[in-house]
Amino acid sequence: MIPSTRARPRRRTRALAAVAGGLVALGAVAACCQDGELPPGPKVLNTKTTSTPEAALTLPKARPTGMRIDAAGVDAGKMVDLALDATGELGVPNPDTDANSPGWWTGSVTPGEKGVSVLVAHFDTRHGPALMKGVEKMKLGDTIEVPREDGSTARFRVREIQAVSKKDFPTDKVYGSTDHAELRLLTCGGGIEHGHRTDNVIFYADLIA
Repeated sequence: MIPSTRARPRRRTRALAAVAGGLVALGAVAACCQDGELPPGPKVLNTKTTSTPEAALTLPKARPTGMRIDAAGVDAGKMVDLALDATGELGVPNPDTDANSPGWWTGSVTPGEKGVSVLVAHFDTRHGPALMKGVEKMKLGDTIEVPREDGSTARFRVREIQAVSKKDFPTDKVYGSTDHAELRLLTCGGGIEHGHRTDNVIFYADLIA
């Protein structure tokens, strides 16, 4: 589930550091603000629980079709596919057409399968607030639900929330192998520097149903 050797940690970190804010992974250089204003990023504190997931709990392979997070007011009925580009960088949902749709990295397992599934969603784009605009309302224990093509819904409980500078993106922690069914949800945070958000907000969640 870790990208190919073309996407070594430094390059992969840069790609994910750009998600949901800088948009450079899609080749666009767009500020995360409107009309020249610089809206503040979400206030998210690093926090985690010591609880461990149930290793035996997994679901069969089935593509994700949306995402719901009650705590953040998220109810998306669409999931877009994300892939690595020719340089090994991970794409993000199109900021012009899918600012309110999450994306699933197709190089990761489907949500609920054994391993780490990676989702990416925008906090804001040049058009204004986006799907994860309520991210700072999320806390430990909140549920992330991912409907799937087979009619089932993978339900994940947030175990850790991490706000980190793009320069210090924890590549191995995000992509590292695991014996459990886990989810990583990435969005952006921090202030704006050179038209892009400076931080990433990462949610680590475990399958509970």
